[in-house]
Amino acid sequence: MTLACDTCPVRDRAACSALTEDERATLAAVGRTRKLSRGDILFQAGDEETACATLVSGALKVSSISHDGEERILALIHPAGFIGEMFQPFAKYDVVALTNTSMCVFSRRDMESAIARYPALAHALLRRSQEDLHASRQLLELTGKHGAREKVASLLLALAQAASDSPCHPARYFDLPLTRGEMANMLGLTIETVSRQLSKMEQSGYIRRNGVRGIELIAPAPLRAASGEYPA
Repeated sequence: MTLACDTCPVRDRAACSALTEDERATLAAVGRTRKLSRGDILFQAGDEETACATLVSGALKVSSISHDGEERILALIHPAGFIGEMFQPFAKYDVVALTNTSMCVFSRRDMESAIARYPALAHALLRRSQEDLHASRQLLELTGKHGAREKVASLLLALAQAASDSPCHPARYFDLPLTRGEMANMLGLTIETVSRQLSKMEQSGYIRRNGVRGIELIAPAPLRAASGEYPA
């Protein structure tokens, strides 16, 4: 499926926003739209032929599997995020859809050619990579927090910020891309502990749950205090 840049919901936030309209049209001509369902694999550890993609909607996880078969989630990719190793294959990591997902996909050769041709794209991708690395480090730091309350509150804030169009304010409404089990795995908690903490935060009026995955962020400041970001 060919790309539809004019109606792309992340056209002003993705790396390609650094291009002119003509440059974007040239790049779009060599790309295609790809859709995944939850659990579908975009890249698998050991893949030699990899592509590059900008996430348009949904969420992806980057994970590794230990020798014991235990999954460790290393990073989450949100809309406008870029995924793809430009100069080496995915030797160790899987990239898997967490939700129904849509993305713009380019071959590694075409993306390398575009980067060489458009310096602004190279700078934008570098900036995006730095932002994604910072976000990944923040997620990994969650396991170092002392209590379950801090860990769950911090993860909720990180997901709310990732769902926001503003760099300063978290989204009021967002969907959890992770199951309770995936949240527990990432935070080093049990599923029961994660569920209990979510219930306590709802009872405290920090959040409201809408269905299985929907979250309404009602009181960001108390939730930040619960995360340990600043004293209550």
